[in-house]
Amino acid sequence: MRLEASAVSVRRRAWAAAFALFVAGAPAGAAAQTPQTIPQAAAQTGGQGTDVVGAFVDSLKLLAAEHSIRIAFQEKTRRELDGPFWRDYRRSVRMPHQWEDGDAWWVNYIGHPIHGAAAGYIWLDHEPGAPPDITLDGRYWSSRARAFAWTAVYSLQFEFGPLSEASIGNVGLRPETTGWVDHVVTPVGALGLIVAEDALDRFFVRWAEQATANRVWRVTLRLLFNPARTLANLSGGRAPWHREGRPIAWR
Repeated sequence: MRLEASAVSVRRRAWAAAFALFVAGAPAGAAAQTPQTIPQAAAQTGGQGTDVVGAFVDSLKLLAAEHSIRIAFQEKTRRELDGPFWRDYRRSVRMPHQWEDGDAWWVNYIGHPIHGAAAGYIWLDHEPGAPPDITLDGRYWSSRARAFAWTAVYSLQFEFGPLSEASIGNVGLRPETTGWVDHVVTPVGALGLIVAEDALDRFFVRWAEQATANRVWRVTLRLLFNPARTLANLSGGRAPWHREGRPIAWR
C-alpha cells in the first residue's frame, strides 16, 4: 500500500510539472506571432471580430504563470499534489456556503482583482478597435463590458475548471477553503480596476511622462500605476511597459 501511494504521488507531481512546462512553453511558441498591435490584428481579422483563440492562448499563459507561482511558493499547494487526482478534484468542486475563503484580505481584495483585470486586458488586446483610452463613448464601455465577461469566465475556470485551484492544490476539499468572495470580487473588482488603470494612464501617467525624458522613470510610472496591464503585456509577449502608439521614448 505504501509503494502504491508513493507511485500515485510521483504521478501526481509529474502531472503538475508537465502542466507547468506545457502551458508555459507551448503558448510561448505562439507568442512569437502574438505581439501584434491592435491595428495589425484588425487587419488580419478584417476588423470584424475578436481573436478569441489569441485571447485564449494568452490567458492560458497568464494561468500557467499563476499556478507556477502557487506551486513554487505555497507549501500547502505542493502538499495537495499528492493523492488521487480525479477523485480529489471532484471532491474539491463544491458550492460555497460562506463569503470568505480563508485567504488574507489583500489576496481576495487586491490580488484577485489584479489578476482578473489582467485577463480583461488580454481580451481587449485581441479585440480590434477596442478604445485604448478611457472616454464617455459607448464603444469604450461596451468593450469593457466584454472584457468583464471574459474576466468572469477566466475567474470561474481559475476556481473550478480543469486547470484551477480545485484541481491543482485541491482548494475546496475542505469546505472552509472556498467562499463566494472570489466569484464576486474578481470580476467586479477587475472591471473597476480596468477603468481605474485606464483613467490613471490617461490623466496621470501620460501627464507625468510629458514632464520627463528619463526612460527609467517612465517605465516605473507605467508599471506602478498599471499592474494588471503589465501582466497582460507579459502574457502577450510584449514589454511589460508597452503602450500602443506610445514608445517609452515618446515626448
